[in-house]
Amino acid sequence: MQTITSKENALIKQISKLKEKKYRNQYGQYLVEGVKLVKEALEEKAIIKHIIMNEEAKSSNLLEKHLKNELLARECIQVPNSIFKILSEVENPQGIIAVIQKPDTDRQIDMSQDILLALDDIQDPGNLGTILRTADSIGLTQILISKGTTDPYNAKVIRSTMGAIFRVKIIECENLVETLKTCQQNKYDIMVTSLGAKQSIYEVNLKRKVIVMGNEANGVSQEILDLADEKVIIPMLGKTESLNVSVATSVILYEYVRQKLFKEKGS
Repeated sequence: MQTITSKENALIKQISKLKEKKYRNQYGQYLVEGVKLVKEALEEKAIIKHIIMNEEAKSSNLLEKHLKNELLARECIQVPNSIFKILSEVENPQGIIAVIQKPDTDRQIDMSQDILLALDDIQDPGNLGTILRTADSIGLTQILISKGTTDPYNAKVIRSTMGAIFRVKIIECENLVETLKTCQQNKYDIMVTSLGAKQSIYEVNLKRKVIVMGNEANGVSQEILDLADEKVIIPMLGKTESLNVSVATSVILYEYVRQKLFKEKGS
């Protein structure tokens, strides 16, 4: 195990820079922090460039025996707490961080899937992370995001995904409208939520649909609304007029699950 004790070390400086989006893009790397996420990275065969542990992590009870053995078999870096705090982005760190290589920027969409999920300028990292986690929970292996959507490799997004970041392919679209038109050419209908819609989400057959979820403040852009084949609403019995975008996404995706299970049961 390599030990680094100076915050002026070139590698420590480079790793610290990964807390900023421009350097994540420049180096093609991002940080994951905490025992669960590092364990997920190992299990999902993510490309791990470095593992950094503080002075206590090696002897911590948080590290399961088999995980500890796997980590010690790798080229890990041990740093004092003062340096670990520079790298960490959480209030109570568990003492372990991994530097992960971003996956290849493959923008090829798998058009064989029942449904596709597209995000139009989602801004809140917690919302994006939760949506990725929900998508993973129903078996989606890809998600389309507009260029204006918050960085999916932001630390808060990654924590919110609870490991889904390693399983869901993120396809950043240079022009989401043009991408959606391509999906239409491949026999998908574009579906958006709209407060003015007459049709309930529970009246729609969620087969060969691209579900587009919009910005927290403004919803789906007018250009995408004009392009949409179907506009739907999530019916609500109380006084609340709208749902948080991650909650709304969950409702729609699990209506897809209900339809899929009902169809399988009936066949």
